[in-house]
Amino acid sequence: MIQLYGLLKCDTCKKARQWLTSKGIPHEFIDYREHPLSPDALTAHASALGGWEKLINRASTTWRQLSDEQRGASSDEQWIALIAQYPALVRRPLTILPNGVVMTGFNEKKFLPLEALK
Repeated sequence: MIQLYGLLKCDTCKKARQWLTSKGIPHEFIDYREHPLSPDALTAHASALGGWEKLINRASTTWRQLSDEQRGASSDEQWIALIAQYPALVRRPLTILPNGVVMTGFNEKKFLPLEALK
């Protein structure tokens, strides 16, 4: 089953959930404020995406409010600590497919191949 990690009130997460539901694609939504991802899972997902830069939403208000020192995170430990403190830094939604593929964000074109998972 598709796992969709995000924030309950996030508009992009709502759109992704509505799209999946309208297409009859089974999925599980996990609010990562209430159920944070483990450090190992965060590290694995960042790696699968090609690095922390792909997992972090640098266009967010949360990112812009960080200090220069915080934005200069370079180690797994620093990124994990930032996400633990500021869960909204994770690009939303974070989608984990049954085959282990990791995706971030939502648009219909990106999600169209998921119709095969009905």
